[in-house]
Amino acid sequence: MSATTFDPPARCWAEIDLGVLRANARAAQEAAGRDVGLMAVVKANAYGHGLETVSRALDGFVTFFGVANAQEAARLSAAGIRSRIYLLGASYPDERESIVRGRWTPCLSSLEEARAFSSLSMTLLPSGETLPVHLAADTGMGRGGFLPEALLAALPELLSLPGLDIEGLGSHLPSPDEDREFTISQNALFAALVASSRQAGADLQHIHLANSAGLLDYECDVCTLARPGLALYGVSPLPEYSRLLQPVLALKARVILTRTLPAGHGISYGRTTVLQRPTPVATIAIGYGDGYPRHLSGRDAHVLIRGERCPVLGRVTMDQIMVDTTPAGGSVQTGDEAVLIGSQGSEIITAEEIARKADTIPWEIFTRITQRVERQTLEASGETA
Repeated sequence: MSATTFDPPARCWAEIDLGVLRANARAAQEAAGRDVGLMAVVKANAYGHGLETVSRALDGFVTFFGVANAQEAARLSAAGIRSRIYLLGASYPDERESIVRGRWTPCLSSLEEARAFSSLSMTLLPSGETLPVHLAADTGMGRGGFLPEALLAALPELLSLPGLDIEGLGSHLPSPDEDREFTISQNALFAALVASSRQAGADLQHIHLANSAGLLDYECDVCTLARPGLALYGVSPLPEYSRLLQPVLALKARVILTRTLPAGHGISYGRTTVLQRPTPVATIAIGYGDGYPRHLSGRDAHVLIRGERCPVLGRVTMDQIMVDTTPAGGSVQTGDEAVLIGSQGSEIITAEEIARKADTIPWEIFTRITQRVERQTLEASGETA
């Protein structure tokens, strides 16, 4: 007996517009400067947009793809990505052999890490081949990297380690969208560290500090590489630059049930909402199990149905939410499309709005969209790839 294959339609899905993604990458390139390369940050499943899909769309346009760990790097290699793959954080010992075998580029935060990569490179790579590595400097983030004084003290040994090609130096901006004075001083500290490293003999080809906010609003005269993340996906950490970008992702779901419920009827767990009048209520097939934040419960959240803002009622549940469809004229039907993030008619709900009402940040809104949400790619407006 042959197995039966089922292909049920998606109840909720995310549309990923690759044309908009490429336009945002071009905007990031223009903001960074013609002579500055790009490292597209695609960690965390490309901020929920799809690791392989996003990387294929930008492959060749960017110099590096930035990932969080060896598993993400391995997925890019398996997908045939040609742009170089960079590990954004410190590696732990069990990852290092895979990094060397994959010829991925690690950033080094300690002498111990550098010595380990040197030994592995000498053992695993063909004679005469070296592993390109970057040094990570902690200029204020506190998450990883050499402190500036420690880096300069370690440079003689770092530069003498066999099997390594120290080709880059990077650091990270912790607060370019919140503390301009500190960020300017951090830029100056990093520039001085680059100069001192070169004086000590480091041949630095790739110098990088700026994330999305950094490349949009700050000058880094010594940088040869910028690392856009959120900006690629159409959200600016600095509202004044939002005009340069367009959202790549739209989150949508189907209405699966419509009813009119009487006054006095409670909605969802805890009965935090009790209807004050007979109300047309639609049940929509998305919940916190799909990444729609439970923290939106009771926070004046809306979805778009038939081009109108319909308020979310009661608590967000794991698989479903309920909304008052009165603004849509009460004519909503099962199967109608509801927009959780994106536009419909003249109305729009942005990831920034969702984040603000859920008391979080757009990065978390995107990355918490689960694998249960089907990703559908659009190559151009209205065109499914």
